[in-house]
Amino acid sequence: MLDEAQAVKNPDTATSRAMRSIYAEQHIALTGTPIENRLSELWSIFNIVTPGLLGNAAQFRKQFALPIERHHDAAATASLRTLTAPFLLRRTKADKSLVPDLPDKIEQVAWATLTREQVQMYQAVVDHLLHDAQATSGMKRRGIVLAALTRLKQICNHPAHALGDGSKLAGRSGKLHRFDELVTDLLDAGEQALVFTQFREMGMLLQQHLADRFHQSVPFLHGGVPKAARDDMVERFQAGTSGSPLLLVSLRAGGTGLNLTAASRVVHYDRWWNPAVEDQATDRAWRIGQERSVFVHKLVCQGTVEERIDALINDKRQLADAVVGTTGEGWVSELDTDQLRDLVVLDTKALEHRPSDGGAR
Repeated sequence: MLDEAQAVKNPDTATSRAMRSIYAEQHIALTGTPIENRLSELWSIFNIVTPGLLGNAAQFRKQFALPIERHHDAAATASLRTLTAPFLLRRTKADKSLVPDLPDKIEQVAWATLTREQVQMYQAVVDHLLHDAQATSGMKRRGIVLAALTRLKQICNHPAHALGDGSKLAGRSGKLHRFDELVTDLLDAGEQALVFTQFREMGMLLQQHLADRFHQSVPFLHGGVPKAARDDMVERFQAGTSGSPLLLVSLRAGGTGLNLTAASRVVHYDRWWNPAVEDQATDRAWRIGQERSVFVHKLVCQGTVEERIDALINDKRQLADAVVGTTGEGWVSELDTDQLRDLVVLDTKALEHRPSDGGAR
């Protein structure tokens, strides 16, 4: 029995090779994310559990991975689902017949508008990206695209995050302003909340800002926190004795393996390309033992790559769910220049005022 089977998603690792070498009459793999980044990860797990069912790696890529990931091929998707369905038993907390007492999860987009400074910085990065993407190819192009997209996300967060210069925070970020409104609401309501960011630097900026703006000494759980301090941080938050109703959490360091059901609010300050990672983070609060409905607020800067990536992720989530699970971020670097332009270019009309919250979904 292989628990946390996503550990063998890469067939070339020593762990995967060792698992394939073990003889057993039956093989069982347990995982919450059989697909995290690409369909080849599903093949790797099945190659251990039912060798040969999905062909070799090259055959799987030609018959399933390329048609589904690149072309959203419905026939290939249905064929793969038919092949794998007899060997898959999928259970989710959203199934009320399995977990009837789990409260609802309500997800909302909290829209933010870029400041003038953010618009200028954002446009400069887009101009350079489109020029460089057109002039390069291969791995170099992929690196340029991913680096620029990360830079755009940092600009959407706050100019000081993108610049890394320790400059002032107040009045420079539309997203931080929208975040302040959410924090004010949850403090007034007496709710505890988790605030996730994928960037350790942004977490430190938020920690500073919350101290200055709200006089809150907010703990920040990230990869550099020793295990003993991490455990104490979680215990104090759960007991309501941490000194603040907020807990800042690094998406990668604290997105799995923690029980944080004292929180009934979750704020994603920035968005990860991979919905599986984001969902796992939300599930620190929305899990068995939670007694209240969990409200999830996803901060998105309108008219930017954040708004379009939100829509694209939802589309790809639906496609991947048709197979078994979720999808990841590698596809972004494969977009051609025209598709990339559609993804990152500023929508000036959307920079006008719009409702602060999107519909629940």
